Amino acid sequence: MSTQLIYPTKSELVDAAADQLIGAISDAISARGVALIVLTGGSNGIALLETLRARSSEVDWSRVELFFGDDRFVPADDPERNVGQAAAALLNHIGIDPARVHAMAPSNGEFGDDIDAAADAYAADLARVTLGEAAPRFDVHLLGMGGEGHINSLFPHTAATAETAKAVVAVNDSPKPPSRRITLTLPAVNRSRQVWFLVAGADKADAVAAGINGAAAADWPCAGAHGTEQTVWFLDEDAASKVGSV
Repeated sequence: MSTQLIYPTKSELVDAAADQLIGAISDAISARGVALIVLTGGSNGIALLETLRARSSEVDWSRVELFFGDDRFVPADDPERNVGQAAAALLNHIGIDPARVHAMAPSNGEFGDDIDAAADAYAADLARVTLGEAAPRFDVHLLGMGGEGHINSLFPHTAATAETAKAVVAVNDSPKPPSRRITLTLPAVNRSRQVWFLVAGADKADAVAAGINGAAAADWPCAGAHGTEQTVWFLDEDAASKVGSV
């Protein structure tokens, strides 16, 4: 089931998503004892984490496992690393066990500059969490989106977007710098119980319409992402302006 939730402003969008995420985490913990959440970068994703920081007492972080949809394969202290931005916005302030934060390796980490080994290690980490399955059934996979419809580091007409088996792949040719990244694939995203898009701005309107109206994933990767139970588009009015287009 796909749902579009439209808000007058980006800040209202973020506040609504934070409110619903707190509820989704609580529901997952009640149902299964743990909540598996995939974080996203970008302005909306980080704003969401900052909002959660202000409401952190409402979440039992000892029962939450956090993952990342993608990250830049750059040195650990690079300011563009999603994990670093997430740490500054939320993770450094909530006392979560570091073992529950599943970060992708940087280019100066234990695998050095071997991006394929780093991607394989993240895939192995996912398999450990799921006791051997390729990827967890994440409770919520948060997604930002580019104007061309990219999600995670899955860009139009790339091998990573076309991947049908692996849960994690290395990207060496990202059209958006930096070129080297590690990303979850559509098969991993689509194991999620809920997939949530956080999208604001008129420059995203064409991609939103394509994703909701069923475009080809090769052309618009956002169109290939669906939750097994629910897909939710959190949109501001500008991003939603072309949803009714054919």
